[in-house]
Amino acid sequence: MKKKKILKVILRIFLVLFTTVLLLAGAVVGVVYVILCGPSLSAQELLTRSLKETSAMGFVPDLFLSEERINEIMVVSEEELPAEEIDTSLVTIAATQQDRDEETSGGTAVEEEEDIEFVEITGASYRGIMMIVKDPTRLFVGTPDRFGDVGLTLEEMVEKYDAVGGVNGGGFYDPNGSGEGGIPTGIVITNGEMTYGNYATYSSVIGFDADGILHVGNMTGAEAQERNLQWACSFGPALVINGEASTDPRISSSGVNPRTAIGQRADGAVLLLVVDGRQVTSLGATFEDLISIMLEHGAVNASNLDGGSSSQMIYNDETLNINASVIGLRPLPTTFLVSK
Repeated sequence: MKKKKILKVILRIFLVLFTTVLLLAGAVVGVVYVILCGPSLSAQELLTRSLKETSAMGFVPDLFLSEERINEIMVVSEEELPAEEIDTSLVTIAATQQDRDEETSGGTAVEEEEDIEFVEITGASYRGIMMIVKDPTRLFVGTPDRFGDVGLTLEEMVEKYDAVGGVNGGGFYDPNGSGEGGIPTGIVITNGEMTYGNYATYSSVIGFDADGILHVGNMTGAEAQERNLQWACSFGPALVINGEASTDPRISSSGVNPRTAIGQRADGAVLLLVVDGRQVTSLGATFEDLISIMLEHGAVNASNLDGGSSSQMIYNDETLNINASVIGLRPLPTTFLVSK
């Protein structure tokens, strides 16, 4: 009798949990249906773009909207992408760590100010954190030992390179959210050599040249090397070009999601930004939000990096944001790291 009673209790608990999950799922589907099929076109477009920017949930709008309508919301022709080149004269880099080391080795005592600072970022629908690295030559691109296999998490990258911290970098092949972070999109340049990609294909590139100046925008691998980029990866779109908001048409078609971005001020300081998303207290940011943040903090050039469940910032072995992934930290092919 005791066993039967226990089984009945377990069965009731299971039925209650199952019913609760079913009701919640039905409520979510109902809300999505109302937004995607309701009278508000702006709400429909925002949710469609937000979902389409994800790997795992990108199929959801296809269940409710026609292919034609989704294309109206999402498609941007490659011919519309601007080919803008940054003006390197707008950035004048202050003393680098190498300069300070040379001064010290010459017998002159140098009072070194703190090279890294942090700023809390808040907006109507988001919150985040910005790491400001005053010496741009401390930035470099971290990668796994080889591409094609499983990538490394940001934590593993920081440990591998003995870096003080960093953020996630470029995009990667991620069908249905099942990618293992081993295959980058676009190009990858490390130590001045193209380690992934080709010279002829255009992609949205983010990289530092030999002087520590950040270059962003659409270019081929050959053009990236002509600009003497030493460390680079691909994602985008560019957000700020020569102190002005980018004209890239993809900016106006973004949704609300977790974001990572990188920028550079006129004094050379690098702005690493991570915005949390998919949370009650921080839904996420659009590309327009990122542009506003970067311009507010003096960015001359800036670009969007991979976001979503990849968005993460680490400093001194501590994760400074709340990662959106529910299945653990994602392996990555590229990261922007800060040397010690």
